[in-house]
Amino acid sequence: MNKNLAKLRKIDLREVFGPETDFTKWLSQQENLDLLNEEIGVDIKLIQTEANVGKFSVDILAEEESSGRKIIIENQLEDTNHDHLGKIITYASGYDAEIIIWIVHDYREEHQKAVDWLNEHTDEHISFFLIKIELWQIENSSPAPKFEIIVSPNEWAKAIKTDAAGGELTDTKIQQLDFWKKFKDYVRANDTKIRLQTPRPQHWYDISIGSSDAHVALTINSRENLLGCEIYISKNKDLFKFLLERKEEIEKEIGEKAEWVDAPVASRIKIKKEISDVFDQNEAENYFAWLYERTVLFQRVFGKHFKEFKK
Repeated sequence: MNKNLAKLRKIDLREVFGPETDFTKWLSQQENLDLLNEEIGVDIKLIQTEANVGKFSVDILAEEESSGRKIIIENQLEDTNHDHLGKIITYASGYDAEIIIWIVHDYREEHQKAVDWLNEHTDEHISFFLIKIELWQIENSSPAPKFEIIVSPNEWAKAIKTDAAGGELTDTKIQQLDFWKKFKDYVRANDTKIRLQTPRPQHWYDISIGSSDAHVALTINSRENLLGCEIYISKNKDLFKFLLERKEEIEKEIGEKAEWVDAPVASRIKIKKEISDVFDQNEAENYFAWLYERTVLFQRVFGKHFKEFKK
């Protein structure tokens, strides 16, 4: 049987983007940053383009929406060179950035090895990405961007190395890191749209809800064997009060009673699930499913109320 298949054609970046400033303007739009988010698992929120660092300027200054960690993005629509390698380090130090993203047309082996080296010799809080950008077209369609990760941090190795330098990484920390890594893999296999951050050896895992005022926080308690899902509201008492006035409606929407905690700095609205053993590998997929389903539920329910709060 004959199949009418279209031809895929690679487009030169300069055919679409002239100077690199054009590419920066395009990438700085949130919908395009979201494309990058989906590839690297970092929820990027723009702060400023062409942000000054002394006499120089970084193409994009941003932050991780759920944590506030600073992000710098340097664009280079040509092959990597020493000049831009030096720039990303200068910009990272200037803004105390923890996530450094270098987007290029193509890369040289020595620069790939240099970025790998930076990941291997910095602690678990610092993440370097080297990403290749391409444009592809199907017949007369509009060109589509394709991000290819060339270098990314090995978070497991970095966490173990860093903790070993200042003391042994406990068995619990190793299990926490393994849990969140597998949770991320589970979600990625079922949902490519949700933004996921880099797993860390800790009892919580933050996920963006599309607001700088709050985020979803997932928790695992290995002492009491509890799974948790909560809305974490930082320093916005008016928002918490607004939600508290809708407590009955919200609890009906999420299908169960929640614990409402109004602490001095952060307020929380949380639900819990008792289980037999947080780190039971035979039950892991059920735990992942519960956490993922509650995340989607909280994003939908609270996202709606957040929008009404801002009206």
